[in-house]
Amino acid sequence: MASISDAPVQEMLAGRYIASLATENPDGSIHMVAVWYWSDGRDVYVATAGQSHKAKNLQRSPRVSLMIDSRDRTAQRGVSLTGTAQMLTGAAASAWNAKVHEKYLSAAALADSRVGPVFAKWDDIAIKIVPGAVIAWDMGETDQQAFGGALRDNPEYLLPIEG
Repeated sequence: MASISDAPVQEMLAGRYIASLATENPDGSIHMVAVWYWSDGRDVYVATAGQSHKAKNLQRSPRVSLMIDSRDRTAQRGVSLTGTAQMLTGAAASAWNAKVHEKYLSAAALADSRVGPVFAKWDDIAIKIVPGAVIAWDMGETDQQAFGGALRDNPEYLLPIEG
């Protein structure tokens, strides 16, 4: 089990990746959706609409999982967090959501009246994820330990990932 303060975990949290957020539906099934995120190094914040499916699920049950992976076939690594979510509204939500938007949108996009203000209006709440458990993985380390570097030395062994 990793720690939120471990360097590989912090690298993934600081990176500009697409994360997968999982919440629990009323029937017990899992709702999973791709999200943008921002981390202060301790907690993770996701900008969303208060009427979104994930927000409604979190109002019923604050249990949440977030997975971030590099989606790079030559450097497959990632982190999974499970924890509890807190819904932030008002000025607090706006401040955290601005950080999320600034991470993924250029200054020009944020300044464009067709883009920046639309995101700011859509994303009226912030989901604060307080991690309880953290798991990190790194295929490079696994390759070295289990395969003696065979995957590193033979990149054609790993087939390209779509996207």
